[in-house]
Amino acid sequence: MSGQPVIVAGAGIGGLAAALALARQGLEVIVLEQSPRLGEIGAGVQLGPNAFAAFDALGVGPRVRALAVYTERMLLLDAVDESPIVELPLDDAFRRRFGNPYAVIHRADAHGCLLEAARAQERIRLLTSARVEAVTQDEAGVVVLDASGQRHQGAALVGADGIRSAVRRQYVGDAERVSGHVVYRAVVDAAQFPEDLSLNAPVVWAGPDCHLVHYPLRKGGQYNVVLIFHSRHEEVFGVTDGTQEEVLSYFQGISERPRQLLHLPRNWRRWATADRDPIARWSFGRVTLLGDAAHPMLQYLAQGACMALEDAVTLGEAVRACPGQWPAALALYERSRAVRTARVVLSAREMGRVVHAKGIGRLVRNQLWTGRSPDRLYDGVEWLYGWTAASCLT
Repeated sequence: MSGQPVIVAGAGIGGLAAALALARQGLEVIVLEQSPRLGEIGAGVQLGPNAFAAFDALGVGPRVRALAVYTERMLLLDAVDESPIVELPLDDAFRRRFGNPYAVIHRADAHGCLLEAARAQERIRLLTSARVEAVTQDEAGVVVLDASGQRHQGAALVGADGIRSAVRRQYVGDAERVSGHVVYRAVVDAAQFPEDLSLNAPVVWAGPDCHLVHYPLRKGGQYNVVLIFHSRHEEVFGVTDGTQEEVLSYFQGISERPRQLLHLPRNWRRWATADRDPIARWSFGRVTLLGDAAHPMLQYLAQGACMALEDAVTLGEAVRACPGQWPAALALYERSRAVRTARVVLSAREMGRVVHAKGIGRLVRNQLWTGRSPDRLYDGVEWLYGWTAASCLT
């Protein structure tokens, strides 16, 4: 498309996926990462069939599949009385319906697969300690200024620099929406995990203004534990160390079985969460946004990483469809993604309300899926899990 490289801001899951998608179109790519070293923090991440479709399109599907844990079902249980609310089978029928499995993986392992592939790709250069400060563009390309004063010239810029994106701040300028929901995450060795909770499934215990999640990681050698509650305080978006005292103060009225999770980790990480209201426009000439920079979302559909992967594949396909035309390619990418990702952002908010229902709302929630066959349940998630690279521009 030109002799200049494409610049990608951010070397998280979305940024590395974008770099791979663009390199597969024959483009040179420079990835600017603000941290001094490449890596990923966090704990577990869930991978829907749409994520596997994207990993395959990026050429890293086999790597990811070798590290994932393939779960048998998804369970939503009432944390007050332990009654089942809904069970979604993830068996052969699910795989036939969506063309791929549902699995869970440590976030660092998923990121590591992308990083390994990027390092092996001669067209991709990875630069650390390069935090984006400002962007200029004209008809010939873009210039990115980083915090150290270095200038990076390219044909286009993909802002994959997270919810606090400097690229979005310059071109959109909107505020993040702090949810008031706090997430505690930890990884626990299987030897310390309660036997009666050791299920090969993402399990969600729905409570009043709170919920608890657990599922296996790394071939069952570890378990991901996630606790979410509505904070009593005004929160500021960010990550800090948590305390067990705070955890114990919030999960009142839940039964003893899920309550075991509150006492497991030795070290908690605390996320005060935020998203942003969906926007219809995130491409500006030769600059576009991707992943959390474009559509940050709450965790209630477990689709943040999945949407970033879809974005990356769609961006590559849009570039293929509009050779030599960066503004047109980025506009096509935006049109192909804006409504879908907005639906996920808004649906995640709504799922948070459903899972955290209390009083009569809790009883209504517990009957929402009563009597539905697996096929009917699959119909309900077809819009989400049925994405494929072949149809990503339609």
